[in-house]
Amino acid sequence: MSNLDLNKVSRVHFIGVGGIGMSALARHFLSEKKLVSGSSDVLSDLTKSLSEEGVQVFAEHSEQNITKELDLVVYTEAVTPTSAGWAELEMARQSKIPTMNYFSALGLAMNPYYEIAVAGTHGKTTTTAMLADIFEQAEKDPTAVIGSLRAKTKSNYRAGKSKYAIVEACEYKGDFLHLKPDVLVITNLEHEHVDFYKDLAAVQQSFRQLALQVDEKGLVIADTGDENLAPVLQDLHVPVVNYMDFFDPALNLKQPGVHNRLNAAAALAVAKNEKLDIDEAKLALQNFAGTWRRFEYKGELNEAPVYDDYAHHPTEIVASISGVRELYPDKRLTIVFQPHTYTRTAELFDDFARAVGHADEVIFLPIYSAREVNETGVSSRELSVKAIEFNKNSSFAESFEEAEKTLRANIDQNDVVVVMGAGDVTKLAGDLVK
Repeated sequence: MSNLDLNKVSRVHFIGVGGIGMSALARHFLSEKKLVSGSSDVLSDLTKSLSEEGVQVFAEHSEQNITKELDLVVYTEAVTPTSAGWAELEMARQSKIPTMNYFSALGLAMNPYYEIAVAGTHGKTTTTAMLADIFEQAEKDPTAVIGSLRAKTKSNYRAGKSKYAIVEACEYKGDFLHLKPDVLVITNLEHEHVDFYKDLAAVQQSFRQLALQVDEKGLVIADTGDENLAPVLQDLHVPVVNYMDFFDPALNLKQPGVHNRLNAAAALAVAKNEKLDIDEAKLALQNFAGTWRRFEYKGELNEAPVYDDYAHHPTEIVASISGVRELYPDKRLTIVFQPHTYTRTAELFDDFARAVGHADEVIFLPIYSAREVNETGVSSRELSVKAIEFNKNSSFAESFEEAEKTLRANIDQNDVVVVMGAGDVTKLAGDLVK
């Protein structure tokens, strides 16, 4: 369906429009003056915002949402034969309406631009949002698709009128291979999405394929000293720029931690390549307000600051803890961690246990299953016991309510709390500050 002419598409329906990527693409099509509808079995602030902006949002999945007037149906990868959205997808196919998954549609929409794609195991959301701010500061009027909501705009999309599109590129299932970047940023690379990639070499092969898809007049920006990236960057057909040449340990950011300064370095390397004023770019970075669920300040619990963080990989947990220590060197750090997916928890079991050892206390919550069935038998309770080897103050809570009760009874002004995970644990972060 990659030969579909979007200029001839006037009505688009999204199955699973409440997803962070799907909603951004829905906003893009809306900005293109197309009639946009979408269905979601979970209504949220995001779907409410989409409704207010002009998207017709259906509160449940139904065949009746699919009408013959539609020119395109876009579906999330969460739509499977056992999911509620399957009936809609089947109806669209039976009705001969063109269908494609989110990443195919994203590539179709973004590839005609001068495309700056940001990939990497960690930091791609923050780096993408940083670039949006930098290009705004430079008055380059970019289009941007971001895997979170910018604190600055409360949106995951920016409609621009220039040639530039800044796009977050997710590696899961090789989805980013639908993109044809002019500039490819690779923040870093580790073995992730273990339910799809059997080992690090498989991840490297996927990133290598994306790097080979970069336009012949383009370039790749990466940490050339990263051993995990060596097989990806070797003998590419385009130049490779080392973003570490732009690393500034003294750069004054609102988001703490070396990992955010590394993200900033990658963004500055792009700015330099596009001949933007570096001082102006640094000013944009210094004013960068962050994104939703990336060390997002939520408020206070018993006079202790509470943050919501998307960290769901051991490396991300360690980086986030390091950032907290930088910002609050004298406070006791408690993290509440909800592991994300059974396969990731099982594969990185010891690494998770070791990572939380950098906090003063950790409370584990039940694993967020996402798209999976627990075939390994792994459990958070088991992980909390293993973590005692590295953090004697490791415990397990059966529910958000139990964790909240424990925190309310023990947290005071000498503490800082970070709620971590990629699942629905963000609700707990909000409840703690009510």
